Amino acid sequence: MGLMETSKFLSLILRHKPEVIGISLDEHGWAKVDKVIEGIGKTRKFDHRILEEIVRTDSKRRYSFNEDKTLIRANQGHSIPVDVQLDMTELPDILWHGTGEKYVSSIEKSCLLAKGRLYVHLSGDAETARRVGQRHGKAVIYKVLAGKMWEDGYTFYRSVNGVWLTEEVPVRYLGREKAGCWAC
Repeated sequence: MGLMETSKFLSLILRHKPEVIGISLDEHGWAKVDKVIEGIGKTRKFDHRILEEIVRTDSKRRYSFNEDKTLIRANQGHSIPVDVQLDMTELPDILWHGTGEKYVSSIEKSCLLAKGRLYVHLSGDAETARRVGQRHGKAVIYKVLAGKMWEDGYTFYRSVNGVWLTEEVPVRYLGREKAGCWAC
């Protein structure tokens, strides 16, 4: 197994299914590093060096160690209930969300929901949102009136890797690029 496949497996464990390797996460999403290494090591070559390499080279900075590197967790994207102790924060007036064209009808009928995750993930720039959207087919980019949402009482968090998180984005705060212009 390559490093990329192992990283995806680690993401599955720390965000969605820790039981796959027989571990559990604490209430803040932390897992014991030695237990993660032992569990993953049952199915593939895996040690502390490989784990550190995955954390260090992950372009999205998905994972964090605690100070003495005895615990590890995913920074966000969980589908299981954990409190990763995010700070509420003020934010820019505009954030961005990238998705696939197949989800547009559902989003525009109701709102932008977290679906299987705890939060909706938003980007600080349109290009990052575009890259995220391309993972789901033809990309559709939404401009999110985050400043207005903040004024209206919605809460936003920022994960340690810079992703903005909120529970939902109602349609009235969304605009979509259409033929080179934004409708908000």
